[in-house]
Amino acid sequence: MPDGIRIYAISDIHGCADLLQQMFTVIDRDLSTIGSMRAIHVFLGDYIDRGPESCRTSDLLIERVRQHESVFLKLNDWTCLLYVLKDPSQLQDWKQYGGLQTLTSYGLRPSLNPDSAEQSELIKQLAVTIPPHQRRFFNSLRLRFVCGDFFFVHAGVKPGVALAKQQEHDLLWIREEFLASDERFGKYIVHGHTPVREPEIRFNRANIDTGAYATGNLTLLTIQGDSMLAF
Repeated sequence: MPDGIRIYAISDIHGCADLLQQMFTVIDRDLSTIGSMRAIHVFLGDYIDRGPESCRTSDLLIERVRQHESVFLKLNDWTCLLYVLKDPSQLQDWKQYGGLQTLTSYGLRPSLNPDSAEQSELIKQLAVTIPPHQRRFFNSLRLRFVCGDFFFVHAGVKPGVALAKQQEHDLLWIREEFLASDERFGKYIVHGHTPVREPEIRFNRANIDTGAYATGNLTLLTIQGDSMLAF
């Protein structure tokens, strides 16, 4: 990492607004000790779905960027939501990713097994309920962020493909091919997407998705110089 920069990376919040708020308290305490050092927040995606407070989580992130330099990476869950907004029948698939919890966070009350008529009505209501500032936020997300020798991305990268030529689908969805790879990718990859019991720090990558919605554990990775600390 370049001199004078400290990174605070968080991944896969999944609607756990209380955990995110607690993590901001931890970061703010640390920020009070770093003097003039440049601090960059890097959020690795999956801000919504599964957890109980997707709407509030989104607002917390938007408020954070007003006060701190922040980078927000694209999430596959927003892609799922966009599909549902275009085609309400996709709600059945979105349910598998925690879509009903997201609907509830916006004040809607879906049944456990909505029929086609209810699906259409729910998505129609959701389309007018998501506030414009949240739409602007989600439409502004980046696919990747590079700083020094670190490459931040939601899911990972495809082995054997130069970082500059990576495809969006792989950056958002890849799992086993990337996770099993011993390749040195040209940069050190920091990612989430695949839940692990504790932060997984390897020689070529770091996975900091600790399944916050299921475990109550949201991980923060700090990076400065050539050192990393996950907690």
